[in-house]
Amino acid sequence: MSALALRRPPPLALGGGLLLVLILLVGLSLCAGRVWIPLSALTTHDPRWTVIVELRLPRTLLALLVGAALGASGAALQGYTRNHLADPFVLGISSTAGLGAVLVLYFGLTAVSPWLLPAGAMVGATLGLLMLLALAGSNSSVVTFVLAGIVIQTMATAATTLALNLAPTPWAVDEIVSWLMGAVADRSFEEVKLAAPFIAAGLGLLLTTRRALDALTLGELGARALGVNLGAVRLRLAAGVALAVGASVAVTGVIGFVGLITPHLMRPWFGGRPGALIVPSAVSGALLLLAADVLVRLTPAAVEIRLGAAMAVLGGPFFLALLIRMRRTAI
Repeated sequence: MSALALRRPPPLALGGGLLLVLILLVGLSLCAGRVWIPLSALTTHDPRWTVIVELRLPRTLLALLVGAALGASGAALQGYTRNHLADPFVLGISSTAGLGAVLVLYFGLTAVSPWLLPAGAMVGATLGLLMLLALAGSNSSVVTFVLAGIVIQTMATAATTLALNLAPTPWAVDEIVSWLMGAVADRSFEEVKLAAPFIAAGLGLLLTTRRALDALTLGELGARALGVNLGAVRLRLAAGVALAVGASVAVTGVIGFVGLITPHLMRPWFGGRPGALIVPSAVSGALLLLAADVLVRLTPAAVEIRLGAAMAVLGGPFFLALLIRMRRTAI
């Protein structure tokens, strides 16, 4: 048994610590910005309370929801595929969700109903995940799995670029490009109400796969011997990831690498059981995305850095370091 395992605090204490940090970070998020506003403004006649309630509170809630959705989706995908490189962004699922939403924006279908935007993103996420599982196969290597994700991401990016080239007006191009970069800024409670039910349903479905994900560590034959219905698990996983990732992409655009990073951060503390990592990864995903959003607000730049770009700067080197470490382990 490793020294870290011997010193590892009980899961309840670890979970309590994560929640405490998250609560403190929520308070910081409500205060931080170009102008610092203390929380005492909420209990006085300070007119700045409207900035906290109308601008920063929905932004904070969206960061929590989307971070939890992406973190849990990454942990579930890694558990199901037994592949530590699995992530909605790396494997192209976020890109296909983005393509579905872009097509809705391109054809102006949001004028018919705002619910068509998350619907398009969720359909795109579902198709992306099903394509990934079909291309990679059940017993694929790490290289095959990553290459399948790259193929899907490339196809989705090419289709999105084509939609941009054929956009009817420059304003439509600007709207789509700005949305694709990913952000929780300038969002309202309408976006929160739009995404929250789908993300909650997706997280609920992912939680139902915990026992099956633990059984899959024995391989598909071992899981079947334990009575796991792999077909039903695959459907619940696809529906859960589609709901969570699709709804997230629909309201914030594409934000990558959260689902890749958080399971790796939580695994040394909560153990290697995939089912036990879903909840910690959801909490740490919310924490990571909210912390990143606070940092981009406090960055001294003329224009606020987009959250998607900030996560790419953080996640790219992490992904490279992970690949190098896995290569060294395989040698």
